[in-house]
Amino acid sequence: MSFTGFTDTDFNVFTIDGLEERMDALKTHIRPKLEELGRYFTPMLAMQVGNEMFPHVAKHARRTKNPPKDTWVAFASNPRGYKMLPHFQIGLWETHVFIWFALIYEAPNKVAFGEKLEVNTDKIYQQIPNHFVWSVDHTKPDAIQQSDVTKDELQAMFVRLQKVKKSEILCGLTIAKEDAIKMEPEEFLKTAESVFKTLVPLYQMN
Repeated sequence: MSFTGFTDTDFNVFTIDGLEERMDALKTHIRPKLEELGRYFTPMLAMQVGNEMFPHVAKHARRTKNPPKDTWVAFASNPRGYKMLPHFQIGLWETHVFIWFALIYEAPNKVAFGEKLEVNTDKIYQQIPNHFVWSVDHTKPDAIQQSDVTKDELQAMFVRLQKVKKSEILCGLTIAKEDAIKMEPEEFLKTAESVFKTLVPLYQMN
């Protein structure tokens, strides 16, 4: 199978009530696409970052009651996991697709990474395109557009990463459901590839 693009059906998975019912639909409709994206982007990201990368498709295995509100494939340099490392993601909420560079709260090197980001605030502020977005919490769908962030606000996010235990930093592109559905598969792949190339310098600050 090759990636066929996202459809209404994929996004509607997140409106299905019940853990088992939603997980069944997720496994049927979305997971094969995420696995395909994993196969497609792993070699490209490995070449971009200069070391081996591994895809990790979210399994949501620990859930016993609440159905997942989003799902994703993550790319990291460890075959056993990604949460402890800087990583890349492609995934879906009910409202949009996200393409991220992410460092989430489980990462043990968060303080050191936050210090590097803080020192490089000026460069990062110039390099990140205005239509990209930032997030400080991967469990929420909200994000703030780069064009709406001041340099001081960005620096404050990087300082927070060093000082607050549960803090996170994510940067990338979100694509509204309506726009994602209209995109041809090839267009989406090219867009995601371009986003990842823009985000690689952030990853390499690790």
